[in-house]
Amino acid sequence: MLLDDSAPLRLFRQSRRVSGTRRLATAVLVVTCLCVGTWIERDPLLRDMADLWTVSDAVTHADAAVVLGGGLEVRPFAAADLYRRGLVNKVLISQVEEGRVVSIGVVPGHTETNRQVLLKLGVPADAIETFGNANKSTRAEAVALGAWADRNNASTLIIPTEIFSARRVRFIFRRELPTKSIEVLSLEPPEYGKGDWWKTDTGLIAFQNEILKYLYYRIKY
Repeated sequence: MLLDDSAPLRLFRQSRRVSGTRRLATAVLVVTCLCVGTWIERDPLLRDMADLWTVSDAVTHADAAVVLGGGLEVRPFAAADLYRRGLVNKVLISQVEEGRVVSIGVVPGHTETNRQVLLKLGVPADAIETFGNANKSTRAEAVALGAWADRNNASTLIIPTEIFSARRVRFIFRRELPTKSIEVLSLEPPEYGKGDWWKTDTGLIAFQNEILKYLYYRIKY
């Protein structure tokens, strides 16, 4: 009777296949458990992400509060509050670039809308001033604000902005105005906060866009 010398080899290969399958199954199980665990614990993780990203300064008495372009639901309201609290004597509005619809008078421009909000909130007209001319970017606003500060011997400026844009705003304004004290006050907009930003499209888009913008500014400037 002849012995089949290949039998042990077949058994060895089968054993290796079983062992490989078990390792793969174990790896899949581990990854699945990690994903499930991360999903279950996503709320604390995402809150921590927002906390790590958000920066905000303790505000002191300043020469002016600065209302940048955008953020109509947050920025002029915060500036008016700073004025009412006596922390600033003047509110500056960025003179942003306006579109053709605004130029023909069909709708009010962004700058004028900010001014009207401030007036409605009790800031007197003689305490409101614009800076720059057709500002197209945050950097353009920073350069224009620096020129205004130099002309008016201003040394301390408060810039209210949303929680996710605060890091970028502080970076570019402190870079462009190195001799001035820039205090960035970060605020939660009505649509989302640090505790639930991932639950709305607005919050998700805002966080994603600000990370990309910040990286762009760091690389470009």
